[in-house]
Amino acid sequence: MHKSAPPWHCDCTASATTAPVAAEESLQSSKTDSATTKSVIRPAMYTASLSTPPPSTPAPARSIQWLLVLLMFSMHAAPASCTHISGEFHTADFFQFLIKFGFQKADPPTPRSVESYGYIYGNVTSQDKYSAPVTLAVLDKSTFIDFYSNRSYRNRETACAHMFARLQRIVYDPDCNPQGKRDFLRRVPCSRGELCVDEDAPSNVIENHQFTYVINLEAEPRFWYVALVACYRNRTTCQWHAHENLARLSNRSSSILSTLQYNIHLVNVHPNNTAAHLLTYQYSYDQQNLLEMYLIFMLVYIVLLPMQIYAVRRQKHPVTKLFTLSLLTEFVSLSFITVHLILYAANGVGEPKMQAAGDVLDILSRTTFMLILLLLAKGWAVTRQQISRTGWIILMSIWIPYCAFHVFLYIWDRTEVDIISDIDEYQTWPGWIVLILRTMFMMWFLYELRNTMKYEHSSKKLDFLLHLGASSLVWFIYLPIVAIVALQVSPMWRYKLLQGITNSADCMAYCVMTGLLWPNRAGQYLLLAGTKYAGMDELDEFNEAPHIVRERERRRNSPPDDISIGTSSGGGGGGRGMVLSTSIPHSLNGDLLDAEDLAAELLTDLNKNSHIVA
Repeated sequence: MHKSAPPWHCDCTASATTAPVAAEESLQSSKTDSATTKSVIRPAMYTASLSTPPPSTPAPARSIQWLLVLLMFSMHAAPASCTHISGEFHTADFFQFLIKFGFQKADPPTPRSVESYGYIYGNVTSQDKYSAPVTLAVLDKSTFIDFYSNRSYRNRETACAHMFARLQRIVYDPDCNPQGKRDFLRRVPCSRGELCVDEDAPSNVIENHQFTYVINLEAEPRFWYVALVACYRNRTTCQWHAHENLARLSNRSSSILSTLQYNIHLVNVHPNNTAAHLLTYQYSYDQQNLLEMYLIFMLVYIVLLPMQIYAVRRQKHPVTKLFTLSLLTEFVSLSFITVHLILYAANGVGEPKMQAAGDVLDILSRTTFMLILLLLAKGWAVTRQQISRTGWIILMSIWIPYCAFHVFLYIWDRTEVDIISDIDEYQTWPGWIVLILRTMFMMWFLYELRNTMKYEHSSKKLDFLLHLGASSLVWFIYLPIVAIVALQVSPMWRYKLLQGITNSADCMAYCVMTGLLWPNRAGQYLLLAGTKYAGMDELDEFNEAPHIVRERERRRNSPPDDISIGTSSGGGGGGRGMVLSTSIPHSLNGDLLDAEDLAAELLTDLNKNSHIVA
């Protein structure tokens, strides 16, 4: 899976136009009488809300070009997750979802508990003249599902009536529902330099902003949803109408094209107390502590990558080169995502394009690692120097589409998954297909590994293949198991669980592979083929392995062994005697491999001198 923030779709256009708010003193005097009313409304709203239920060999150039195209598309097509959202809303669009954000559980009411509340605050202004306002809605899941599903009516007048049918009975309105306990709606845009008309308690509004929502749920963490809709409430009849209906009544089509600008912040602690929570206050609750986790993994990879670069310089080998490329890609991916998370913690926006690039590079890194495992299972550079052309064609024809489909899943998950759903990428049909394909790759890996081990007789190579198979099997199977277990985990914890296990498993896999391919060990079971060894036969290449060189030097420095064969006969002059003394050379052509070669050399020497014995 991708390793950055989950795709809660929102519009995070940092260049949107915003307007500063004028001094607060004039507002204090104009709304003093309503402050008492507002302080009563909010606690009642929160009390009522507590009862709400929780919800290798390089691929062909054309294939690489396609992967690059998918990378560029993902960087432009995937909307970012952010807690500082700004942009424009056109009333002709009728409905615009802004963000889904998880707020933490608030502390019990105390003088200091206000610091643990969640806050939604900002400005909404417009250059146009509005004869009727549009509505800014901040809803929890229990109310948002009905609100969101009714937006799809073709007739917008009907849609507005159904979207607010339930809300109008529970939301506070000084004219139409003064007994309401919920403070979910704001009439926007707000006049420049003034608070929004629904903010009747100026002391609750964050300084230099026009509206503020306070989320102080004590029951449990919960997702909240923010949206703009072109509906307004008739202050006389208390009925909800579509904004476009004004154009029909006044015969002015220009009203439909009215535009407003918004600049909204969502934080999990009071904005004046952010210094104590620098790494978490900008994050939705389901993403908190991701930055700390990525920083820890960055430290591991900062140590691991130089070690592997040192190893590949000592041992120029196709397998180690491909593994180094995979590890480097993973490090760059992790770096991109970590930089995005650091900036996100600072400004609530981060670098969405860098995040998307990091996610795609992570996918390519893991699929390249899977390719390395398949090549080793087929015996490449372990029991054979080359894989047949047909084998390469079959392998690439399966691996490249798998990479492309994995990237497609990432793009689909960030653009097509329903906004209000609490599912992750592995609970969708493309996600299940990826898990099935991963399981099929695992079965293919085991089949190739079994065939390779069947025809291998070297104990050291068999030991390497056994270790490779055991560790790789764990890496292949963990993701389907974790994806199934995650179904039983709350959405508030699921994403962090998946990210933690995925990152840990990938990091452990890279560490194990670095150890298996370390030069002092890999020389015992890898065929060191390359341009430097061109023209040498397989035995000569194997004799260059470190353990063979050490054994050769040891035996050259040891004294020779002498063998004497003598015959004699009793009596004087009638008998004959012979003594054969021979020194056994230390190697055949300078390369003694093991004790069996020693016995064969001795036997050959005795055969050559058998006529003397006879």
